[in-house]
Amino acid sequence: MSLNPRRTIDELKELRALTGDNSGAQRVAWTDTWLKAREWFDSKLKDLPVEHHYDAAGNNWVTLPGESEKALLLGGHLDSVPNGGWLDGCLNVLAALEVLRHFASKGKPPVTIRVVDWADEEGARFGRSLLGSSAFAGTHSIEADRNLTDKDGIRLEDAVKRCGYDFARFPDAVRERANAAAYIELHIEQGPVLESLGLPLGVVLGTKGVERHTITFHGQEAHSGSTPMAVRRDALAAAAKLALEIRAIASKHADAVCTMGSVRTFPGIVTAIVGRCETTLDQRDLSTAVLAQMLRDARIASERFAAEERCTVEWSRIWNIEPVPFHPDLIGLCEDAVNEIAGVSHRMPSGPLHDAAEVARAGIPAVMMFVQSLRGISHNRMEDTDEEHLALSVRAFDALASRVAQWILR
Repeated sequence: MSLNPRRTIDELKELRALTGDNSGAQRVAWTDTWLKAREWFDSKLKDLPVEHHYDAAGNNWVTLPGESEKALLLGGHLDSVPNGGWLDGCLNVLAALEVLRHFASKGKPPVTIRVVDWADEEGARFGRSLLGSSAFAGTHSIEADRNLTDKDGIRLEDAVKRCGYDFARFPDAVRERANAAAYIELHIEQGPVLESLGLPLGVVLGTKGVERHTITFHGQEAHSGSTPMAVRRDALAAAAKLALEIRAIASKHADAVCTMGSVRTFPGIVTAIVGRCETTLDQRDLSTAVLAQMLRDARIASERFAAEERCTVEWSRIWNIEPVPFHPDLIGLCEDAVNEIAGVSHRMPSGPLHDAAEVARAGIPAVMMFVQSLRGISHNRMEDTDEEHLALSVRAFDALASRVAQWILR
């Protein structure tokens, strides 16, 4: 059986028809549609010489035994955001399955090949991203996560139980790390860089670190008609200044990004000056030093704008993760594979987080490959990639897997 990228594309379309609607993909983790997607994937394993099981955290493992017990892991995730795209996450899983098929067709591979569909990469329902891979990596925070609720007030722990898993046993997923020698992941870029360069594929250097905070400005509620402009203590005005300033803060650094993604005002009526404004700030960069500098700059700016508007400001950390660089040897092998198949490569960081970051944090050598996203759009039903580029990505991913398998045995 030769490698068949066309089959991967057809299976992606089959999955889209099964689990999507006119608004996009609906494979949100811990829902019936997600379970349907996993059942469909499991049906693709018939007649393959593999062992298959789900671990304690709901990660789905497919293992092709090799001459060596040392294992090459190929990963992705079938879960999606609500109204998501047809490629985000599931391309990784189905391309990995095709690579496993190719290995199997040639007899017993030199190393063990393991395909994993991570549980709840997106965190779309409960806000906790990388759930299954963090359990695998041993970075999962059970007590902090079990009582998270969705918009309907359902607890994460209860949703997990409904799908057949015991939240208290999530840490047992670390057992799957036995013999793991390397991890590779293919993903759509989800941004506009490769398209702007006219390139189909990219080599990912690592995932950017993230600082995520709630910033609350406190002013004074007052009547919008009777309060002179000169004496107002407008919390929204201070927040608005910061929202503009973070763009300048990010622009000082080549690949850094800063985003104020939500604003809530109180009392939130048209006839009252805003007395309290709650905002969120998300900052990302591949450098720890740059990330720390941007955080300092944003704090200083927030204090300055609060003072200008006769307000006060307080910060509360939501979540953070350090930058995760990928393994230099695997970066080189990925570049070789991309050059072989596409003729040219481009090194780039990943702004979005991926399961590969959690695997790398566990000390397992890892690398990612990106394929171009049209218009840079993702997490949207308009998400798309040229089929020619999808086929190239499967071929390049297969070439990478072969190289890494040999690297494991060096």
